[in-house]
Amino acid sequence: MHTQMNQRTDLTLNSRADARSHSRGRPRWAGWLVAGALFGAVALSSGCVAVVAGAGAGAAVAYVRGDLDATVKAGFAQAVRAANGAIVDLKFAKVSERNDALQAIIIARNAADKKIEIRVDQLGERDSKVKIRVGVFGDEALSIAILDKIKANL
Repeated sequence: MHTQMNQRTDLTLNSRADARSHSRGRPRWAGWLVAGALFGAVALSSGCVAVVAGAGAGAAVAYVRGDLDATVKAGFAQAVRAANGAIVDLKFAKVSERNDALQAIIIARNAADKKIEIRVDQLGERDSKVKIRVGVFGDEALSIAILDKIKANL
């Protein structure tokens, strides 16, 4: 009788352990996999990457980790002139400008003394890449306003 009771207890304990490790027919790790996937989806959509609407026909614009990257339909020299015009139009204080035949880096400061860096890279004869960074962490709204001024000056 005593051995029969031990066998029943063992069966009961084993079936409970099986139920815990395979709830509803799924292994325990499947729940962790789903939780990890949900965490990853939330982390990726937390605002680190945003595509900016209203970029215009054929222009690619993206705000990634504090940098606004845009491709403009303009030659390199024209894009550099437009960037300098945007600084004047927005009444920023121009600190420096360095350029060569393929890249220009313009540094300015606004009234709040935030550093504004505008990089213009030549992509082709009629295309240029403009990268705008405001401050240490970036400012999406101000970056878009600067890009809009650059486009208006093209």
